[in-house]
Amino acid sequence: MPIAGKGMLLTSMNIDAEHEAEFNRWYDREHLEERVAIDGFLEARRYVAHEADPKYLSLYSTETFEVLDSPAYRTALANQTAWSKANIARFKNMIRAVARITISRGTGRGAALGVVRLRPPSGGEDKLRVALGEQLDPAQLDGIISVHLIESDPALSKPITDDPSASDPGASDWFVLIDATDVGALPAAMLRFSGNIALKPLAISSGSYRLMWDLAKSDIGG
Repeated sequence: MPIAGKGMLLTSMNIDAEHEAEFNRWYDREHLEERVAIDGFLEARRYVAHEADPKYLSLYSTETFEVLDSPAYRTALANQTAWSKANIARFKNMIRAVARITISRGTGRGAALGVVRLRPPSGGEDKLRVALGEQLDPAQLDGIISVHLIESDPALSKPITDDPSASDPGASDWFVLIDATDVGALPAAMLRFSGNIALKPLAISSGSYRLMWDLAKSDIGG
């Protein structure tokens, strides 16, 4: 598969302008490397919005889905650095999806990413997966490198900045991820989902992002 591994953590958030420089410094100098160093994590990618909300998005892939509920990852969450705690407390409108990668087609990753968020109907997950699978073909669209479906685990997908006991209707949402060579290739591809007459009622949001940078386990000698 073009995405390494079977599990994915998607996080997205806004940050007030007054804290943005510090937020980016923390992400770039500590946070990504700290997460990729965890046993079972393979790589991470950071994005900034082209046309999307929240502004910042990160993807972390793991060897298995179970890594995202492992003792190593739980230990990391329970032992955040002071710098991490300060920045995490400033997150706004956070999305945190702990997900299984159920479809991944194509070859490689692109410099731009399209994200379509879907809310599957109760009991209709299998039918929706089949319908999405019919649309997830990168070969049919110029500039699209690979396409993926990730399905959130509702028990684990909780924003770490919110009350963990609060109801979160989006905790079981799915995300279509579209890797492209350029943001200009994304609108036509995203319309396959957000503009599809059968899928449109399930679409919660969509947006396009530019890659900031990526980090693989081999980059840190892990």
